[in-house]
Amino acid sequence: MLVEESALWAQGVEGILPAKLTIEIQWDQFPDARDLFTKYDPREDEGKGWSSLSFTLDGVSVEILCRYNTVIVTNIDRWSVVHDGRKLYAKSFDFYRREWGPDDPRTAKITTFLRNLQREHSRINEEAWNQSTYDAWVHRYGTPATAAAWIKKDPEARLSPLNEYLGDLKGKKAVNLLGSHGAKGVAMALLGADAAVMDISRENAAYALDVAREAGVELKYVVSDVLDLPAEELSGEYDVVLMELGILHYFIDLLPLGVVVRELLKPGGRFVLHDFHPISTKLITSKGKKHKVTGNYFESGFEEADVAYSKHFPDNRELKKVRHRKWTLGEIVTAFAQAGLVIRVLSEEPNTKVDDIGLPKTFTMVAEKAGK
Repeated sequence: MLVEESALWAQGVEGILPAKLTIEIQWDQFPDARDLFTKYDPREDEGKGWSSLSFTLDGVSVEILCRYNTVIVTNIDRWSVVHDGRKLYAKSFDFYRREWGPDDPRTAKITTFLRNLQREHSRINEEAWNQSTYDAWVHRYGTPATAAAWIKKDPEARLSPLNEYLGDLKGKKAVNLLGSHGAKGVAMALLGADAAVMDISRENAAYALDVAREAGVELKYVVSDVLDLPAEELSGEYDVVLMELGILHYFIDLLPLGVVVRELLKPGGRFVLHDFHPISTKLITSKGKKHKVTGNYFESGFEEADVAYSKHFPDNRELKKVRHRKWTLGEIVTAFAQAGLVIRVLSEEPNTKVDDIGLPKTFTMVAEKAGK
C-alpha cells in the first residue's frame, strides 16, 4: 500500500511530488522483502514498532516500510486506484486530511483536488441525468396532469414518513435539494410552503414545473450543481432543507455539501435528511429470505452504476452511467456536524418486509442551524 505523499501522488493530487516512493507492506512479509531487494544493497532501519528498507531503483528513492502487528488488507483507509493502467492500493486522501489537519499546506492541495474531482463527477452525472429523463418520469408517474392529481390527492402522504420532522409547512420557505422530478417540492407547495427544488438536471426541472402547473402551485426550480449554486441562493432564508433517498452517493466529499445546507438555512432552520441505510447499500445483499454479507462497509472508493431512472424504461435502452461514492453512517453524521449543524435526531428505520426483519433499511437525520 502506497503511503504518505506517495499515496497522494498516485491518487492524482496535484502539487504533490514525493521525494521518495514509500510503500507499506504486511509486517510478516518483511523478511521476504529483504531477500527480494537485497541486490539493491538496501539500508535497514528500525524504530519502535516499525522497520524499513531504503534503496534506489532506476534513479528513484524507495522506502519499504512495515509496521508490526498491523494488517494492511483490513485497513479501512486503503483505497484501490488505477495508475498508468495498473491497479494499486494507496492510503486514502481522507486519512491524510484528518491526520495532517487543516493548517498543513498539503491538506489545502487535497481540498483543491477533491473539488476538481467533484466537478468532473458532477459533469458525468449531469450528462447521465439529461438523457430522456422527462420520458422516464412519464413512464413511471404518468403525464404531468396524472402526477399532479396523484400528489394533490394526499400531499402529506407524498412526504411520508417525514411529516413529523418537517412540521407545519404553511408559510415556511422550504427547498428540496436534488429534488429530481419535483414530487416532494410540489407536495410542500400544496401544504402551504414557499417551495423550491435545486437539481442538476434540466429534464427533471421541465417535468417538475409541468407537474406544479397542473397542480396549481408555484414551484421555484434552480437548475444547478448544488455545490455551485448562485450566490444569491445562499442567503440563509430557508426554514427547511430536505434531502431524501439516494442522493449522498453523488458527493465525493460531504463537508462542502454540509456547508451549502448551512448557508441555505436561516438561524434555527431545520435540515431533514432521509436516505438508505449504509448497511443496506454497502454491506448486505438480499434476495428473498437470503441475506449475505457481500460488501465492505468501510470501502471508500468510487463505483459506476446505472442512472436511477433507467429501470422505468420498458425498452432497456442504453444510457450513460453515473459515479457513486457510498458513505458510512459515521461519515455522514460527522460531515454535517463539522459543517456547523447541530444534530438533533438520528433515527434508524427497519425494513418493513417480514423476510428482512432486523435489518435497517433507511435512516433519518434532523439537524439545525444554530441561532434564532
